[in-house]
Amino acid sequence: MEKLVIALGGNALQEGNGPATAEAQLEVVEKTSAYIADIIEKGYQVILAHGNGPQVGRIVLQNENSVNVTPAMPFDVCGAMSQGMIGYHMQQGLTKALRARGNHTGAATVVTQVVVDQNDKAFLAPSKPIGPFYSEEEAKKLQAEKGYSVKEDAGRGWRRVVASPMPVEIVELPEVKCLIEGGFVVITVGGGGIPVIRDANGDLVGTAAVIDKDLASERLAEDLNADALLVLTAVEQVCLNYGKPNEKRLSTITVAEAEQYISEGHFAPGSMLPKIQAAVKFANSKAGRRAIITSLDKAVDALTGAAGTVIVK
Repeated sequence: MEKLVIALGGNALQEGNGPATAEAQLEVVEKTSAYIADIIEKGYQVILAHGNGPQVGRIVLQNENSVNVTPAMPFDVCGAMSQGMIGYHMQQGLTKALRARGNHTGAATVVTQVVVDQNDKAFLAPSKPIGPFYSEEEAKKLQAEKGYSVKEDAGRGWRRVVASPMPVEIVELPEVKCLIEGGFVVITVGGGGIPVIRDANGDLVGTAAVIDKDLASERLAEDLNADALLVLTAVEQVCLNYGKPNEKRLSTITVAEAEQYISEGHFAPGSMLPKIQAAVKFANSKAGRRAIITSLDKAVDALTGAAGTVIVK
């Protein structure tokens, strides 16, 4: 059985312009779960990771706007909350979709900590978008009033940005392996994992950051000795000159070709770039491994080479 780590993009959890209610999120997750169930039914051993940008951003807003009623929780705790919320919906959606196919496999979420280096240079240059989109005027107002770092996000609007350090170690990896061996579909490293640092005593301490979920998924895929990493996003294929008249879709590329395209600046930071970086790192980590980038609705086809962009060594 081929072991497959799937990194779900934000559109797999919440529609871009749809309501941000729990009911709306569950509805989107149920649609996503149907595609994942189809992959499982094809015989793949699936491990799921997911983003949490919009969700954790809203949890932070809820906390900040309730300080007169109850103390606000720090950012790492908000990340843990988002893992539980999203994992709960995914467990419901997956078991429902699998049961409809006569499959009674269980799903389990692991609230997952990921160690980062406290000296990571990312802490000096926040870059990871979180929360809702704002107009430039709204974003600049938040920057002035709350001290947020804000940036324009790939032509879609302005968002708050936080540090995005590299994942070093998945703390709950033994627990994840145990659940996989028990036959469960495991949901882990949600939102890239809760970022923690080791203090002088070796104890774990949460820190205000967001680990890129694609890079955390890659770390997970290597640690689990997965055969493939499937990165799901809003587009069917990776493109050069995206959105321009000379746009070129990529079907299969080598690690060397991908690295050249990165050096030429083809991929937007905080958007497609970390997906390509994660794909390259995984494909290059061991002979025979492949990484695939595609959209949710093309995921099954992409696994057979009929869609998506495949990165190989």
